[in-house]
Amino acid sequence: MDFNQLTQRNHTASLKWDGIESIFGVKDVLPMWVADMDFMAPPSVLEALQKRIAHGIFGYSLQTDSYYQAIIDWMKRRHQWDIEKDWIVYTPGVVPALSLIVQAFTDPGDKVIIQTPVYPPFYQVVENHGRELIQNPLRLVDGEYTMDLAKLEAQIDDRVKMLILCSPHNPVGRVWTKEELVPLAELCARRNILVISDEIHADLLFDKGSHTPYALLSEEARNQSIICTAPSKSFNIAGLHTSNIIIPNPDIRSKLVEALQKYALGSISPFGLIATEAAYNDGEEWLDECLIYIRGNMEYIIHYIEKHMPELQVKMPEATYLLWIDFRGLGMATDELSSFMLNKARIACNNGIAFGQTAEGFMRMNVGCQREIVEEAMQRLDKAIQDWRTNI
Repeated sequence: MDFNQLTQRNHTASLKWDGIESIFGVKDVLPMWVADMDFMAPPSVLEALQKRIAHGIFGYSLQTDSYYQAIIDWMKRRHQWDIEKDWIVYTPGVVPALSLIVQAFTDPGDKVIIQTPVYPPFYQVVENHGRELIQNPLRLVDGEYTMDLAKLEAQIDDRVKMLILCSPHNPVGRVWTKEELVPLAELCARRNILVISDEIHADLLFDKGSHTPYALLSEEARNQSIICTAPSKSFNIAGLHTSNIIIPNPDIRSKLVEALQKYALGSISPFGLIATEAAYNDGEEWLDECLIYIRGNMEYIIHYIEKHMPELQVKMPEATYLLWIDFRGLGMATDELSSFMLNKARIACNNGIAFGQTAEGFMRMNVGCQREIVEEAMQRLDKAIQDWRTNI
C-alpha cells in the first residue's frame, strides 16, 4: 500500500476535514486532531465491502460464527490472549459502551476513578450520569508518564466502585508494562473495584507484543474487568461503529447485555460486520506497514522539532498515531496557545486542556496522515514560532 497517496476527504462529510470551521471557527487549517487516519482502509476491507454492496440488500444483520472467530483468532495471534466466543459482546462503539457500563455497574453518587490527562469522553461518561469523578493524575518525570499508585490507594474509599483504565494510554502514548499493571490489578481486586480497560489502541504498538490485556494479569483481574476493543482505530474504520467488549465473567457480561437490550443497541451493521472480519483475517500486513509509516512520520516530527524548535518537547510514544507535544516552553496560556496554533501555525490539534488540567500547555497531534501533510505542518509551525520569537 502506498501510504503517501493523498485521498481527497473534503466534501465527504468527514468530521476531521469538513467539521473544521464549525468546531474550530476557522478555515483552511491542516486537520491533525480527531483520531482517525487519512489512509484508505486495508484492501481486504475494501474488497469485502464492495462485494457486500454488490449484493444490493442491506437488511438486519447478526453476528456470524466467522465474525466471532476472526476476533478470537486476532486476539490470540496479536495479543497471545485465548478468549471464548461467549465472552464477546458487540456494541456500536467503545464510548457508548463506556456510558452503558457506568450506568449498569454504578449508582448515582458512586465514585469512578480515571487517570489524567486522558481521553475526554472518560470525564463525560462519568459526570453525565451523576457519578462522582475522581482524578488520579499520572506523574510526569523527565518526559515519562507513570501511574501514581500511592495516591490512588489514598483516594479509594467505600464509594469508589470503578476505575476506567486507558491501555495503551491516550493521549500520552504509554503502553503500560505488566510490572506496572499487576500492582494496579492487585489494589483494585483488594478493594473490589471493577476495572474497565479501554484497549482500543492495543493494536497500534511500535513494539509488537508489548501490550498486556488487563484480563491476563491474574484470575482476579479476569473476573473483575471489562475489556473494550475495536478494529476502528487499527484499520481506520471508525465510521462503521463496531466494537467488541470482552467480558470473561458471565455475571458481569449478562448485566451489560441486559443494558444493551434495554436501549436496543445490540444490532450490528452489515458493513461493520464484514469490515471487522476482513480486517482481522486479512489486514495484518497492512497494519504492520501502516505502523512503519506512522513511526516514520513521528521520527520526522521529533527530529524537526529538536533541530528547529527547541522551545517544544516531544517524545516518541510507545503506541497510537498521536503525538503529545509540550508547548509550555512558549509560555502561552491555554486560549493564547489555541489561537497561536489555529491563526498563526494554521494547524488544528487537540488542546491538552481538553484531556485535563494537568495537560495545560500540551497539544495532541494526529500524525496518521501522508508525509507531505506532516512536512507542511512542520514548516507552518516553524514559521509561526520564528515569528513569535521576533515579537517577544
